[in-house]
Amino acid sequence: MNSMRNDEEGATAVEYGLMVSLIAVAIIAAVALIGTNLDLMFDGVGNKLTPPAA
Repeated sequence: MNSMRNDEEGATAVEYGLMVSLIAVAIIAAVALIGTNLDLMFDGVGNKLTPPAA
């Protein structure tokens, strides 16, 4: 019974799971924010280009 009370492997796994999920949320938020800005930047560059003469 004491060995089960002192076993903290489950708690450690939960802590790692929480850390991974928080990191995943941060990455998703960063990609969404950077993706929007990157799209606007490429649109601006594309609008400044002139088509080649025929």
